[in-house]
Parts: sequence; C-alpha cells; structure tokens
Amino acid sequence: MKKIYLLIALACSHAAVFSQTVFTYGPHAVSKDEFLRAYNKNNSPVTDKESSLREYLDLYSNFKLKVKAAEELRLDTLPQIQYDITNFRQQVEENYMSDEKGTNKLLDEAFIRSQKDLHVLHFSIPVPEIKADSQIAHRQIEAAYTALNSNDNNYKTIAENTGVKYGDLGFITVFSVPYEFENIIYSLKPGQVSKVYRSKKSWHVFKLAEERKSAGKWKVAQILFSYPQDAGEDVKTATLKKADSVYNLLLNGADFSRIAKELSDDKLTYMKGGEMPEFGTGKYRHEFEQEVFKLTSDNEITRPFATAYGIHIVKRIAFAATPDNRESNSLQFELKQKLMQDSRINEAKESFAKSIISLTGYKKSLQVKEAELFRYADSVTSNSLNDPEKLPLSNKTIITFSKGTVKGKDWLKYVREYKSSPEQYKGESNAAMWNRFVTYSSLEYYKKHLEDYNEDFRYQMKEFKEGNMLFEIMERNVWSKASSDTNGLKELYNSRKSTYKWAASADVIIFSCANEKLAKETLESIKKGNSWKAITENADGSVQADSGRYEMTQITDPASGINPVNNSYSSVLKNADGTATFVKYITVYPAGQQRSFEEARGLVINDYQNVLETQWLELLRKKYPVKINEVVVKQILN
Repeated sequence: MKKIYLLIALACSHAAVFSQTVFTYGPHAVSKDEFLRAYNKNNSPVTDKESSLREYLDLYSNFKLKVKAAEELRLDTLPQIQYDITNFRQQVEENYMSDEKGTNKLLDEAFIRSQKDLHVLHFSIPVPEIKADSQIAHRQIEAAYTALNSNDNNYKTIAENTGVKYGDLGFITVFSVPYEFENIIYSLKPGQVSKVYRSKKSWHVFKLAEERKSAGKWKVAQILFSYPQDAGEDVKTATLKKADSVYNLLLNGADFSRIAKELSDDKLTYMKGGEMPEFGTGKYRHEFEQEVFKLTSDNEITRPFATAYGIHIVKRIAFAATPDNRESNSLQFELKQKLMQDSRINEAKESFAKSIISLTGYKKSLQVKEAELFRYADSVTSNSLNDPEKLPLSNKTIITFSKGTVKGKDWLKYVREYKSSPEQYKGESNAAMWNRFVTYSSLEYYKKHLEDYNEDFRYQMKEFKEGNMLFEIMERNVWSKASSDTNGLKELYNSRKSTYKWAASADVIIFSCANEKLAKETLESIKKGNSWKAITENADGSVQADSGRYEMTQITDPASGINPVNNSYSSVLKNADGTATFVKYITVYPAGQQRSFEEARGLVINDYQNVLETQWLELLRKKYPVKINEVVVKQILN
C-alpha cells in the first residue's frame, strides 16, 4: 500500500512540475517563464496571437535542440566563448546593481508617463560664470516666464524681447528628454508654464502646449527625394514636382517597394523597399511625425510633404497602440531596457548600495579588532615601503559573506588607493573609510554572485551563452558545410535548376564619381570613345567603376521606367551625399534566362543551408522528441 501511495505522490509531483512546462525535448524541459521571457522579448504585438505563439514554439524548440547539441560537444568550454561571456558580463552587470523596489518604482512612473505624449515649448539661457552676468541672465529668463504667464503666445517675439533661446520640442514621451526635465514637464497641465529651473549650465522654462494619448508604435516605409539644406526655391520646387509625379504613380497602383528601391535617396532604407525601423513619439522630427500619424490604415500613403531633409512620401505598414495594461510584458520589457540605459537608474543604485549589505550575509570578523584595522591602515599609508601583502593583518579574514571572505590585504590596498586619489579622499577618518570599504566590498561580492540574486541577470547570461553556442554549432553543422560542399551544392542546383533564373537583367558598368560635375564630364568623355579603364586609373579614386550582371531592380537609374538597350547609358544621378553615379548597359537580357551554377551560387548556398538545417533538426527531434504541453499553451493564449 505504501508503494501505491508513493507512486501516486510522485505522479502528482510530476504533474505539478509539468503543468508549468510549456514543452519538453527528450528528458529536458522548458518552463513557461523561460519561454514567455524569450517570446515577449522577440515579438511585437500581433493580431493573431495563437499563430504567432505556435510559430515561436517551433522556433524556440529548434533553438533549444541546437543548444543541446552544442552542450554535448562542450562548446561552452571553448576559450573564445569563455572570453565573450566574461566580456559580456562586464558590460551588463552594472545594469543590475540597483534596488529592485526603486527600479520598480521608476518602472511604474515610466509606464504612467508612456500613456501620453506632451507637446513642449522650451525657453533657455546659459548661466554665465561671472556673477553679475548670471544675475542678468536670470532676470531675462524670469521676464520670459512672466510673459508666458500673461498668455502671450507669440513665442518668437518673447524670445527676441527677453534675449532667451526658444525651441519647439514637438511631442515627447518618457525617456525623450533628460530625467530632470521630464519630471518638470510631466508635472504640468496643458497651457501651464513651469517655474524657472536651473540646470548645471542653463536656466530653463517649459510650457506644455498640449497633450494627447500615446501615438503608439509605427512601422512605415518612405520614399525620400532629398535636396541640400541650402537649396534654393527652384530646386525645392523641382523636387516637389518629381515627388508629385511619383505620388500619382502610387495612387494608380505602382509598387511602393520597387519605386523606393529605384528612386529613394534614403540610403539606409531604399534597398529594403523604404522600410524604416519601428518608431514612436520623439524619434523623428515633429513635422515628419505629424504627417505620418495622420495615416489611419495600413498601406495608406501620405501626400508628399517637406522636412529639412527633403520631400517624403510615407506608407503605413503597421501600427500598434501603446498597451494600457501594466501587465503587458512587451511594454514592461521595453521600458526596463530603456530605464537601465538612463541616468535615472542611478537613484535606484544609490538606494541599493545602502541596502545590499544585509543581502550578502555580511559579518564583520571577530578575530580582528577595529584598532588593529585602523593601525595598519595608518601604517600602510604613512610608510610606502609597507607592502599590504606582507603585513600581519594581510591574510586575516576581516569580513565574511554567504559564499566568500575578505582579507586584511584587501582593506589595506583599498585604503592606500583611496588616500592616493585627491579626487576621492577628502580627509575622512579611518572609521568613515571603513564604512565605505564595507559598502564597496558588499557591492563587489554581490556583483560576482549576481546569478544568485537576480533572475533577470541569470536569464540574460544564459541567453548570451546559448546564443554564442548556437552560432558556433550552426557554423560547424550548417554554414561552413554548405559553403564548402561543392558537390552537394551542384547536386542541389541541378535538382532545382529551373528555380535559379534571372529576372530582367543586364551586364553593366556602374560608375561612381566624387561629384555631379565630374560624373557628367566622365560620361561625355566615355561617349566620345575614351577608355573608361584609363579614366578610372588616372582619377586617383575620384572615379570608380564596378562591372557585373545585375537584375534591373538592383540598378539605380533615374530613367528606370524606360527599358535600356545594349551599349546605352543612363543619365547622371546625384546622390544625397554629393556623389554621383551613372550606368553603362553593355548587354540587356530579358527575364527568364537560366543562371549558371556560379551565377546562382549565393542563392544555392542559402537553399543548401536550409536543407542541411532541416535534416539536422530531424535527427535532433528523433533523439530528443519535442512534446508541447497544450494545457499551458492555452493558459498563455487566454
């Protein structure tokens, strides 16, 4: 009977553990908490949560299988991976040296502020070093404050009359401005003016012009027609006319992505069809955000509008409202990441330093008297020949922690270094220095044992380690194999030959010149029959040429709407950075021509990598069968 009860108890225990397991692979389990941490970190808000979740389950289970294969090969012991882990730890550990309660308080504050955007006007004047001038500056900013409170909305005139600087900051949100300014701004009501505030170098006054609900996160693509900041009205008018013609093409069904690749002057986005990184309030200039935020539906495009960078046409791809639920994991993660990089975290760190001593199991050793500590501290600083490593106190334990000790030599070295620094040492007593040393030692101990105290840090280190192991195992089992296995590549090429065909393409020479004038001169010279090779060789790098076969969509040509012919030239295209390019079409090919193996090699390698990875994962799944806990999955979905 006892055996039966024992079996029942073990079964219940196993069920309780499995109930918090989202999936297993062989004898290994992934907890709900670990999975959700990864899922929320790597996924934006979606409309179809179940599809997104199940897709990520497949990705994450594949990830864990690969990491397990790397662990079996003990790749985590490789010197390079060990070095990378140590280096990464040193980079991130300071982010966790803060009080959790203080951090949570700051996170709550950041969440509340994230719910609305504030339109802010800023008036300021530097604080001169000379006292008399400083008083004048203070009277000037006070005059601006008085004028603003009299409901005078002619802000430029106020700035001119009082001699202060005026700027419209546009809409901001949490983390957009320094914390000291953010605290002032978020304490205001619409129309209200802040009291005069002095920062380290300037006097400031802020006015809250208006507030709105948070604009959320936006994913857009843009086509940019740039012009220099000092461009005349004729250049701006011509650019706008060009943008209007493209806008009309888009309204009539032209492909936005294709036109962005061919015409956009935004060198960071044009190859991606104009797609910009996801952004929210305060990321870009006010006039840009103002037009983008008017878009009400996906795939809607703006009319051409101007900023200091040129003329923009923007297409909305996706929009996600800022979550108004404090339990939103994605928002909490984003806010915490920003918080850890912001100066306000120092407040929590200072509070943490005071409370950490009890966390570490700190105890002062009874073996060493205070008088002895202080006597040798005086000795080591008064006589530079006294070696902290060799004094009688050196090897005595003076502090114990839960899993470590501090020796006398550590205290003596600290005192010597502290007193030798005029920036630090201000004549403090030995007792005051001892208190500093206790805090310092406690912090150092805590830092070395962060995994024991901070779950977030433990997970971050685990993620980094597993990421490095994944890269190494993928390099060994997939990437290097695919690129070096010529026979396998040729076999795959031959089996899928019909899929490796050219789109409309051309053999071309692309000329890149230092400026537009030089490009036009080079084009005319080549048209007259002069050797392009001789021209580039004698140009000292100001004219460069690159030849090869490219698909038409890869070639930037101002006349891309016109089909080029053999031995023709494009016109000169001036780039946003002042350089200019033009193209010589040697031979033009229609779409559908077969790529040779060498021409398709890059595409074949990519496909072969996918084949090898799929085959490898099939073997891993046989060795470690993956089982999804549907009960937990449904809990997550609900």
